Order: sequence, then C-alpha cells, then structure tokens
Amino acid sequence: MFWLTLIIGLAGIAVTLFLAGKRVLFLWNLFKSGQPAPERVASVKRDPKGDVEGQVTEVFGQRKLLKWTIPGLAHFFVMWAFFLLATVYLEAGVGLFFGLDAHIPVLQTWGPIGFVQDFIAIMCFLGLVVFSIIRIKNAPAKLDRKSRFKGSHTGGAWLILFMIFNVVWTMFFYRGVLSAMDHLGFGKAAFGSYATGKLFEGMSYDTLEILGSIGLLLHIGVALVFLVIVVNSKHLHIFLAPLNVMFKRRPNGLGAAQPVLKPDGTNLDFEEADPDEDLFGRAKIEDFTWKGFLDFATCTECGRCQSQCPAWNTGKPLSPKLLIMELRDHAFHKAPYFMATEEQQAAFTDEQKLAMEVDKPLVAEDGVIHPDVLWSCTNCGACVEQCPVDIEHIDHILDMRRYQAMIESSFPSEAGVMLRNLENKGNPWGMGEMKRLEWIEELDFEVEVIDEKIPEDAEYLFWVGCAGALEDRAKKTTKAVAELLHIAGVKFAVLGPMEACTGDPARRLGMEYLFQGMAQQNVETLNDAGVKKIVATCPHCFNTLANEYPQVGGNYDVVHHTQLLADLVDNGKLVPVTPIEENITYHDPCFLGRHNKVYKQPRDIMAKVPGVKTQEMHRCKDKGFCCGAGGARMWMEERIGKRINTERVDEALETNPDTVSTACPFCLVMLGDAINEKKSAGEAKESLEVVDVAQLLIKSIKAEVPAAAE
Repeated sequence: MFWLTLIIGLAGIAVTLFLAGKRVLFLWNLFKSGQPAPERVASVKRDPKGDVEGQVTEVFGQRKLLKWTIPGLAHFFVMWAFFLLATVYLEAGVGLFFGLDAHIPVLQTWGPIGFVQDFIAIMCFLGLVVFSIIRIKNAPAKLDRKSRFKGSHTGGAWLILFMIFNVVWTMFFYRGVLSAMDHLGFGKAAFGSYATGKLFEGMSYDTLEILGSIGLLLHIGVALVFLVIVVNSKHLHIFLAPLNVMFKRRPNGLGAAQPVLKPDGTNLDFEEADPDEDLFGRAKIEDFTWKGFLDFATCTECGRCQSQCPAWNTGKPLSPKLLIMELRDHAFHKAPYFMATEEQQAAFTDEQKLAMEVDKPLVAEDGVIHPDVLWSCTNCGACVEQCPVDIEHIDHILDMRRYQAMIESSFPSEAGVMLRNLENKGNPWGMGEMKRLEWIEELDFEVEVIDEKIPEDAEYLFWVGCAGALEDRAKKTTKAVAELLHIAGVKFAVLGPMEACTGDPARRLGMEYLFQGMAQQNVETLNDAGVKKIVATCPHCFNTLANEYPQVGGNYDVVHHTQLLADLVDNGKLVPVTPIEENITYHDPCFLGRHNKVYKQPRDIMAKVPGVKTQEMHRCKDKGFCCGAGGARMWMEERIGKRINTERVDEALETNPDTVSTACPFCLVMLGDAINEKKSAGEAKESLEVVDVAQLLIKSIKAEVPAAAE
C-alpha cells in the first residue's frame, strides 16, 4: 500500500509542477517584459523598516481588510489557515515518503501545535460559511451597481471556497484515521482530529491503513489541484499580494503623483525628450511597468475600491476594479504577441492576432478603456485607500491620461480653456496677476507682499492659491486665515502677483510638461525669495508643494492652515469665546484627508468652538466621499449620471445641519453650488451655507459682544 500511495502521489506532484510551472514561467516573463521601474526597488532598499512594517500590518495583520469587520475577520482566519496548515501538508509529505506512522519530532508530537492546527482549520471553515452567506446575499440576480461584486467573476470564487472546504475536510479525515490508528502524535490536543478519529473506532488496522492512504492522497491531491487553479485565476493574489505590498509607493500610494520617468529612474526633462524614444504615459499595454503588470495580476476582484468610488456611485462608467480587470485581461491576451520576437510576430495569423487583441487600442470608444472611464476619475484616492493588496489605480489612470493629453491632444474640450489660462495667465480662470492682491485691500491691517526676499521676521509664506485669491467664496477663507494669523501674532508674507498656480490641475489632467514648467518656475521664485516654511489653505496646493515639488528641487516645510490653526488654538494663541449654537457636519477634502491623513486638526478646531455640535456623515474620514472637483474635474462638465457634489450634499442633509464645514476652496465651491440648487428646489433651508473651518474660528473669536453683556 505504501508504494502504491507513493507512486500515485509522485505522479500527481509531477503533473502539478509541470502545469503550475508553465503558468508561473508565463507570468514571470510577462512581468519581466514590463518597462523598468528602478525607483520601486530603490525605495525598498532605502526603507527596510517600511518593508517589514508593510508585511506585518498589511499581509499578516490584514489591516485594510479588518476595516470591513465581519468579512475581514473571515478572511483573516482563512489567510492564517493557509500559513498554519502548511505544517499539516509537511506532515502529509512525511506520511507520503516515509509511511503513515512516521513523525517529525516536536512538529508532529507537541500538543499545542496540534491544537492550533485544528483550531485554525475550524475557524477557516467558519470563515467559508461567512463568505458563502455574503455571496448568496449578493447572488448574480442581485448584482446591481450598489454591489461591490458587480462585474467580478463570482463563479471562480465559489470554486475556490469549495477547494478550501476540501482542504479542511480531507485534513480531518486523514488525521482522524491516524488518530484511530494511534499514529497521531498530538493525542487529544488535536481535538478536531481526535473527535473525527472516534468515527473510525472498531475498524481493523488493515482497513484503517487503506483509509489513511486514501485520506493522505485526497489531502495532497486537493492541494495540487488547488495550486493549478490558483495560478490560473484571480486568487493568484495569495502569492502576489506580499510582493505588491513590498513594492508599493511608500507610505500608501497616495499623495504625490509620480513624475514621468526615464528607464534609469530619473525624471524625464520635456525640453530634451524624444517622443520616438521616451514614453509620454501609456499608449499601449506593453508600455506599463512591471509593477503595473504586478498590480493587474494581484487584483482580487473584491470590489472594495468600486464600492467607495464616487464616480461609480453616481452612475458613471468608471469602476476602479473593472478598469484593473480590463487591463489585466488585455495584458494576458496580448502577452504572447508582445513577448514574441519580430520573426514570431510576423508568423501569427490574422485570427491569432484578433484573439490576442493586437490591434485593439488602449483608450478609445472601441478600446480596452473607454475615454469616459478615464476622464471620470477625480483622483480622490478612495480606491487606493481601500484596496487590501495595495493596487495603485490612480497612477495607471494618470499615465493613460498623459498619453491622451500630451500626444493625442484628446481630453474634454472645456479643460482646454483651463490649460490655456494656465499657460497665459498662470491661473485656471485667466485673470490678471494683479487680481491676486485685491483680497488684501479688504483687511484692516497690512499684509507684507514679497518683492524680492521674504522678510526676516516672517515665519511663514502664506501660499494663497488661485482659488483663495480669485474666487469670491474662497477669498473669505483667505481673509479669515490672514486675520487669525495676525491675531495670533504669527508673522507671514505673500507672493501676490509673483504667485502662480502650482500646476496641480495640469498634472492631474495629464499635461505633465505644463506642470513641470510651472513647478520649476514656482520653485525658482520660492528659492530666490528664501522661503523655508509655507502655510496653504488649498489641499491641492498643500499636496503639490509638500509632496510633488521635491521632485523638481523644491523642498519646504509645508503645513495646511487647519494644522497651523489647531496648533495655535492648543497653545492658547487663538481663543474662541463666542458660542456658535449650530449643528455642523464636516466634509473631508480628499487631498487633505486620504492623500495626506489630516483628519484630526479640523475637527479639533471645531471642538474648541463653544456651542458647536458636530455630526459626522455616514461616509467620513478615510471613507469620505469626494466633492467631485479633484483630478482636474473642477474644470470639466459632468454629463454622465448624478453630479458627485449633489450626492455628497444629499449625505450632508441627512444630518440636518445648520452649516456644512470643510477645509478646501474647491470643496467650498462644489458643495456650495449643490446646496444652492437644493435651496432653489426647496430641499434645503435657506440659512444653510458652506464655510471653511477657519471662518467658524474667526467668527467665534471676533464676534461682537452685545452692549448689555459688556
């Protein structure tokens, strides 16, 4: 019986290694064919601590998945079952090669190990029950847009659940027989296996030996079939997720947009670039880097990104999940062609090329990605924040936008006006540079405007931003911040007409060369003026100055105004005294919250204002919902589905607020427009308004006290 079991086992292992090895070799060659991404490897070498922390928290700790408590816990136990039950397969290997009575000292004899193995197997089974219930509730007939499984391959998921179930029951069957034969070294400590063994009591030793061999082959056979299925399915993430976490952009794939890089990892200088040799974004699937291919292959189709996407939730065609799946499927189809030699490519028939999607454009109405999908993205970062395997959706969307914008000149027409204004006037509205000083005239104190050098007694450069200087509603925030800094005794100066747009709208649209020119000009201005510390009211300016300007030589200590104001309140330099008896709900700006993790300070400021009662919207903080302005969407028409700002205001109205507060001029405009529409329709009270947190603070500090109270 031993030799027959060994021969069958070895034959199964050989076939599996051939089939799985063939697929792994294909994937290896696919990743290797991707464009270089030397900065990924370099970043890991520079930060081994971050590498270890990523594996501990994201892979072993399942940090992101545990935010979704019940499915997260289920996945946690199933994942750990893979790790811990590997020891059971080691035992099975010993049984295959040395007989059912062979033991590895300690590993197969120490009681606590047997207990942990049986416990995790039972918890894994309970996790399968949870997954089954979730999927039954989200059956295909019910898969509307609100389901995160919309578009996922649910059939493959059921197959995987079935295979994991087979791993569990064959384990208990095999170990139960060993227990009945008195060959299970753990004794009663392996409580599940011991209990199963009771079912086989009374059978002859020869019968038990046959059953043990069958159980052994079944247990090993399930694992071998499982391996072949995994490497050919979306569950490849079992092996790829740790790699994807390792090579992600630190710390979280958000914040700075990545520059266009040359193959050696240095920034591409557009003044010297050659369109025939250098890649201006992604024109076709083979233009993606090996990290891009790794992202595509790692997708689990869980749909957490889709469930949080503001575009998808308002009826637009963009689903971050479906976008990654479409890029993955296209890469797998076309890989045999672009990995082949020119001679081999010439030998492919037209039918083969059609099957490999050789001539299918990457971005086109009949392409892999529809243009409406590409231009629906607000760059809010919800997809990247929620992805449990750290896929960087925004990077891929931005890279495809770059080719469309810079090479094809294909982008929403209204965005062209914004680009021309940036080029000619240095701001998206096309206003004259002297307009940037008008808000100062409305103050009752003097503001220092930099001529050449920042004054020695100025602690901060106040980066006003285009909206803060030129948009009437945002000007109120600018004046409030200036007054608060003046009251607190914080010396600051402004650039006035020397200030120009940071270039964020151009970069997020994909017009990288325009961003690069504007950024270099601003960095030169800031460096010549001797600027070291900057405070900004616009999260987009804040993100660009702090995270992206270092890419072009601009290194500054940058804070958002809510961070600085919260510190001044904590230190007693600003004291809110007059109560504001209002119910206020706070909207998290995406580029302040998710991209830069500033959630606490705006709320701390409001908490210090007497009388304020705050109530969170059901989507807030890292699950906050976008206003619809990011990703240069501020300057594009929203023609598909429900307006994102309207959806967000509907959520705000559910809290019955007297005021909606925020900390971003773009959000101020977008939410204000939606509230005005609601007022016109009679769906919001006339007194409802949107204000910046700084406006609330200055109102409490400066509000006039009635004469009787004095």
